[in-house]
Amino acid sequence: MRALEDLTFDNSYSRLPEVFYQRVNPMPFPNPHLVSFNPAAAELIDLNPGEALRTEFADFFSGARLLTGSEPLAMLYSGHQFGHYVPQLGDGRAILLGEVRNQKGEKWDLHLKGAGLTRYSRDGDGRAVLRSTIREYLCGEALHGLGIPTTRSLCIITGEEIVLRELPEPGAMLVRMAPSHVRFGNFEVFFYRRQHDNLKILADHVIQHHYPHLIKAKNRYARLLHEVAVRTGELIAQWQAAGWAHGVMNTDNMSILGLTLDYGPYGFMEEFDPSFICNHSDHHGRYSFQNQPDIGYWNIRALGQALSPLIEKDDVVKAPEIYEKAMIERYSELMRGKLGLVESHAGDDKLVTDLLNLMHSSRVDYTSFFRSLNEFQVNSDEPSSALRDQFIHREALDDWVARYWERLLAEKSQDEERKARMNRVNPKYVLRNHLAQKAISQATQHQDYSEIDRLLNLLSDPFIERSGMDEYAAPPPPGSAQIIVSCSS
Repeated sequence: MRALEDLTFDNSYSRLPEVFYQRVNPMPFPNPHLVSFNPAAAELIDLNPGEALRTEFADFFSGARLLTGSEPLAMLYSGHQFGHYVPQLGDGRAILLGEVRNQKGEKWDLHLKGAGLTRYSRDGDGRAVLRSTIREYLCGEALHGLGIPTTRSLCIITGEEIVLRELPEPGAMLVRMAPSHVRFGNFEVFFYRRQHDNLKILADHVIQHHYPHLIKAKNRYARLLHEVAVRTGELIAQWQAAGWAHGVMNTDNMSILGLTLDYGPYGFMEEFDPSFICNHSDHHGRYSFQNQPDIGYWNIRALGQALSPLIEKDDVVKAPEIYEKAMIERYSELMRGKLGLVESHAGDDKLVTDLLNLMHSSRVDYTSFFRSLNEFQVNSDEPSSALRDQFIHREALDDWVARYWERLLAEKSQDEERKARMNRVNPKYVLRNHLAQKAISQATQHQDYSEIDRLLNLLSDPFIERSGMDEYAAPPPPGSAQIIVSCSS
């Protein structure tokens, strides 16, 4: 394991022409200090966890000092925001400190969010607040714990700086990690500027560093689009199966690697509702839970258009269909797994759809129901009272259970083996908004960061039941206020 000064940087993005970015140093906080440190993320770059105990650690990750080999820059991109093209966006409050190569040869961006003003900040202040960094820090690790591709987070740093949002709030910085932070919007900016040479340079960079098996492919740019479409389709299928909504699926928030990127007003569904909107700024529900698969289709079409100078028209047209096929197949597979089904039978999709309709009409908690379904016994064709009591329309549930029982019998399902499998795909714990809010309140009001670390540990493996942690698996307490989440979150 390495000390901070011994990290090995290999800054490939900084070797691109300077039209791709602005070289800019972070703006440090006064008196920075560590809020939380993630040893699992540190392991990805061979960083000794003991380094977080050093007083210099907060200096390095608040901009007061630069790591040896770091070449900070803010990336240029554009994108479609709520369906409308915005010609220039870019890293308005984040700075790529550099790319660290670990001993396995893997490369990880160290991206400092909340690092201060860049030329892409527009009317913003370049800062993040403690509230939003806690939400991103926890949810990135929560999705990773669920097996969903995502950016990771190394740490949160705060300092003596107040940031104005709806109200004054403590500022903070988040060190975000990913093999790359290239987005669909990085390609869009050069397409709409008609800088097709730069478009090709970027595509070659992404292929060389992240899709090297395509370097010698005859139609490598079309193959790149194909693979991004598949990865994106599978990613959104995983969101849907987990009951999770991103909230702002703009093309500048879509990763070229198929990672979950840019956590803002996200939300895990509690009572199942297909029209669930987690962003109170989304007045028309464009990014509602049920619309996410269609928005993924729309975004792949936008990426295909951006790559159109490099590929044939037919490949552009096919890309959304490739996405859709991958998304549907993966979602069907995941939902069969949540029901404990191993084989694929005709009628499985309808079995899932009918269950979700019942859950919607009875306002059943999504995560709790699937976790409790593991108790179903094939030697009894009747649901347990604990399962039945979650539903208002119990007779309708009984009809569905009879079909489910027959389906389990058809593949000779064994109760104990099925329960073990279901417990590996249906989490006991998810990052419910009231849990995140508890951690945020303790941190912002009392400078007590213990709840952040408790949740980080719990969500690192959300499938294992922990003694004394029942309250973390429960739906929000009755009468608790609805938590409003916006893009500033």
